[in-house]
Amino acid sequence: MGKFQTLCTKCKKSPAIFFRKYSGEKLCKKCFLESVENRVKGTISRFKMFREEDRIAVGVSGGKDSVALLYILSKIEREFPKSELIAITIDEGIKGYREESLRIARKIAKDLDVEHVVFSFKDLFGYTLDSIFERSLKKEIRLAPCTYCGVLRRKALNLAAREVNASKLATAHNLDDEAQTILINFLRGDVERLARLEPIQSIVHPKFVPRVKPLMEVPENEVSLYVYLRELDFFSAPCPYARYALRGDIRDFLNKMEEKRPGTKFIVLNTHLKLLPFLKQALREKVSLQECIICGEPTPHKICKACELLQRIQN
Repeated sequence: MGKFQTLCTKCKKSPAIFFRKYSGEKLCKKCFLESVENRVKGTISRFKMFREEDRIAVGVSGGKDSVALLYILSKIEREFPKSELIAITIDEGIKGYREESLRIARKIAKDLDVEHVVFSFKDLFGYTLDSIFERSLKKEIRLAPCTYCGVLRRKALNLAAREVNASKLATAHNLDDEAQTILINFLRGDVERLARLEPIQSIVHPKFVPRVKPLMEVPENEVSLYVYLRELDFFSAPCPYARYALRGDIRDFLNKMEEKRPGTKFIVLNTHLKLLPFLKQALREKVSLQECIICGEPTPHKICKACELLQRIQN
């Protein structure tokens, strides 16, 4: 972001406040905000994410991405009176961290007149993330807390979305998140996860609420500027467990590549989208869902990853 003496290349009237390096556009405040909202609308339309009568559960953590997503979807929803939004927040149980973000999540939902419900790891799984990590250290299980959190959050979001009778679950993954996840799974050799990494998940199961990612084509820095210009309150403190994650290394690498070669993150995403049909075809049996023999939740395997991890810290 920077200030320029030139006019907006879109409206050619107002001073530009943002230079979009990958496209060469210089945008004023009004045109920038409209461009982000139009890109989200375009993503929703391109991948046919919603139907007019959907009840949409929106995962709202209180961070910039989820606040931006709820705000933009609330604007879009006004055009579709048959649809309905409900905000859901997952409290992982991270002492001294989650409390403030919960306050912000409640505030944005109230300001937008959107129903808001909170589900916790403690209630759903019997443990907070703090206690899970503590037990894993005692048992010398060499797994990062982000591994537990990611797996349990995905399960918690599906349980929560089903509990509120949602027909779709919208998550606030931006372009950076998607590009990072693609590379992480590639480096781990997790081809099955790559085949399931879709804009709208096509796997069908009566207990599975389809997930959509309306922000997936919006870069993280543009989400940050969007919430700043909209004057939206959001939680910005980094998670205390973030230092353990592989994602940080991938983020740094992608940011350096994007600086040298603008558009790199879009290339990573679009290449994956081109390969996705071939991955799904090759792994069609492995990406289908059955029910976990322990908890009964949908999973590609005999035992879901969440139950597998919880068993490891219990036994």
